Amino acid sequence: MAGNKTLAIIKPGAVRNKHIGHILSKIEENGYTIAAIKTIQLRLEDAAEFYAVHQGKPFYQELIEFMSSGPIIAMVLLKDNAVEDFRALIGATDPEKAAEGTIRRMFATSKTANAIHGSDSDENAERESSFFFSRQEWLRKTQVGLD
Repeated sequence: MAGNKTLAIIKPGAVRNKHIGHILSKIEENGYTIAAIKTIQLRLEDAAEFYAVHQGKPFYQELIEFMSSGPIIAMVLLKDNAVEDFRALIGATDPEKAAEGTIRRMFATSKTANAIHGSDSDENAERESSFFFSRQEWLRKTQVGLD
């Protein structure tokens, strides 16, 4: 059974290029409820911890440097089949290969600066959400009728 939660991060390049509103609109237009949202700046150590699964890969250092280069928008998103549907909405990691109309096709500038992160499994959605938010932060918001 597919979960109903995913984590999304609007990356520093998309924040710098003032794409926040457009990306949030696409997310809401596609039926997601934003259960928790915050703007933060990751330290290099934070980015390294969050992306530890990629440690040792050729793109790792560039990725963590980019993710700590400016503010990000972290969000817990709710919807049935959240992870799979969100992966389709954001498109391929490489914006050149992303389908027309996807967030990465519209707002990314490169494979590293691909505008947005989305969890790739229900298990990672849980782990990643707890990296940025306590369960109480996003659960409380859903209980007050944000859906």
